[in-house]
Amino acid sequence: MRTITTTDDLAAYCEAAKAAPYVTIDTEFLRERTYWSKLCLIQMALPGQGEAVLVDPIEGPEMSLEPLYDLFRHEGTVKVFHAARQDLEIFFVEGKVFPKPLFDTQIAAMVCGFGEQVGYETLVKKIAKANLDKTSRFTDWSRRPLSEAQKDYALADVTHLRVIYEWLAAQLAKNGRADWVAEELAILTDPATYTIDPEEAWMRIKTRTTSGRFLAVVKALARFRETYAQTQNIPRSRVMKDDALLELASTRPTTIEELGRSRLLLREGRKPEIAEGIIAAVKEGLEMRPEDMPRIDPGREQMQVNPALADLLRVLLKAKSESLGVAPRLIASSSELDQIAAGGRDVPALSGWRREAFGEDAIRLCRGEIALSAKGNEVRVVRL
Repeated sequence: MRTITTTDDLAAYCEAAKAAPYVTIDTEFLRERTYWSKLCLIQMALPGQGEAVLVDPIEGPEMSLEPLYDLFRHEGTVKVFHAARQDLEIFFVEGKVFPKPLFDTQIAAMVCGFGEQVGYETLVKKIAKANLDKTSRFTDWSRRPLSEAQKDYALADVTHLRVIYEWLAAQLAKNGRADWVAEELAILTDPATYTIDPEEAWMRIKTRTTSGRFLAVVKALARFRETYAQTQNIPRSRVMKDDALLELASTRPTTIEELGRSRLLLREGRKPEIAEGIIAAVKEGLEMRPEDMPRIDPGREQMQVNPALADLLRVLLKAKSESLGVAPRLIASSSELDQIAAGGRDVPALSGWRREAFGEDAIRLCRGEIALSAKGNEVRVVRL
């Protein structure tokens, strides 16, 4: 078991990886106390019985990760991850680079019939025919020295991944669904997936209120919270949680005294610099011109869902997903089915590989061109 802590050693390993058809990669990180993930460890393994190593940026604080980023840019080697989103976010934030080409075994497994968001442990059992020691899963990866159990656990995340990758890649070659996986990976390697614009932060807050003035205050508060959290590198919940933000958008305090009456704002949010920012944001929202106020998408607000048609679409989705061996949620979400039933056509379920797998028949069902029939446990599509 080798731990890399210098730039030269990392560069040598990455050069060896460039000569390989693929390399498996995983990370350990912490995010409970920060806005941006703190990278604690990188694990890498070469094909077959090739060397597996730990890359430790904490033990080697002077080590540059540029050799790794150079490997990411090398298109002759596939970079294999499992559930890559959070790993890719770390590398994009720190290095402004995405691995290319990329393979995500979680996405591939969903396409190959392993269900929704299948875990690594499940794939290890079913494909690699091995068991994982999970005792180190929730340890503090920022503390040093690492125990031997931690190192073993970390390396297992990339050594078994070799077998899983090769098996899934072979399955995709057989079933012809490599393009389906490629479409999903394109989303993972889109900078927009990881770029959080404070101006748009309000859109992630769930509220049933559509008042323009209320939403104006919500937008200003959400922008302040996001900007402050990013600048201070603290979780946005430490500035204020969503329920406190919505409370403040309703009560609209404009003085410290009024802010002090908040029931939901935690102690952290009452610190002077945050309190002053909240009051300034409330005033900004109250003074926002009507034409600048945010609005809920009027098309979605007026969406009239045909509940019977939505139920039929769910039956169709279940039938299609079972026949294809693909997780239903990977094809279409419940909200997308409601949009389709209401006449919406600009939804992911009606584009790309999803259109071929489900969308075409979904549209035909809405038009009354097909019907569904049941025989035993099987649901069939009947042309009308």
